[in-house]
Amino acid sequence: MSTATLDELLEKLCCGDAAAAEQVFVTYEPYLRKVVRRLLPAPLRAKFDSLDIVQSAWRDLLHGFREGGWRFSNAAQLKRFLVKVTRNRFIDRCRTHATASTREQSLAETDPGSLPSSAQSNPADEAQAEELWQRMLALCPPEHHELLRLKREGVPLPEIARRKGIHVGSVRRILRTLALQLACEPPPAAGAESE
Repeated sequence: MSTATLDELLEKLCCGDAAAAEQVFVTYEPYLRKVVRRLLPAPLRAKFDSLDIVQSAWRDLLHGFREGGWRFSNAAQLKRFLVKVTRNRFIDRCRTHATASTREQSLAETDPGSLPSSAQSNPADEAQAEELWQRMLALCPPEHHELLRLKREGVPLPEIARRKGIHVGSVRRILRTLALQLACEPPPAAGAESE
């Protein structure tokens, strides 16, 4: 785009023309993205995209035009300003992600022994959980089995109440009663497992 055309767009932009603002953005956006990509270190490439920074800088520019009364005498002055704002926005974003980028490392570089253990339960835990589930089902009436199943799936209490057509307080009461019954019930005998 010629300098004369850019100067005309700039004049329209200074008058608050939204279409001119869009055209100026489309014109400068590829150049500003190149500026960011040249500065962007490899570890931070996964954290943000150059377009994010350009759009953030552009938002500041539009705000400045509307609220701050910013004006530029020519397209070259606007371009220099956009580069400066984009670089400053880039530096802010790098500072935000600096700590994370220094602490993160590839899983390929990580000693498997230093990784946290899996959240998966072992077979004995699964057997105990299944036994507890069967005890819970045996202790409560059949009409509450669906409520227990929903709770086991992690459905929030208000949603359980809505699905069952009862008040949230009733859901809490049913679960509290079951917990008391489980607490008062003697644990299964060790010999009962071997039978």
